[in-house]
Amino acid sequence: MKDLNYALYDIVEMKKEHPCKARSKRFQIVRVGADIKIKCLGCGNTIMLSRDSFNKSFKKVIEHKEDII
Repeated sequence: MKDLNYALYDIVEMKKEHPCKARSKRFQIVRVGADIKIKCLGCGNTIMLSRDSFNKSFKKVIEHKEDII
C-alpha cells in the first residue's frame, strides 16, 4: 500500500504526465477537501480531481511545503 501523506502546497508526482507542451508529471496541490485541485508546474493550468481519482493517479510526494498563509 502506498503512502498517501500529502498536504496543501506539496509538490507531488503523478503517474501520467499532463498533456501540455512541458509534459510535466509534477503538480502542486492548491486545494484539499472532498475534491483536490492541483496546478501543473509545467504550464500553470489547474485541474480539479475527486479524492478517489487523485489517490489512484498519485505516485509520490516530491517536496513537502509548509503551510503558507
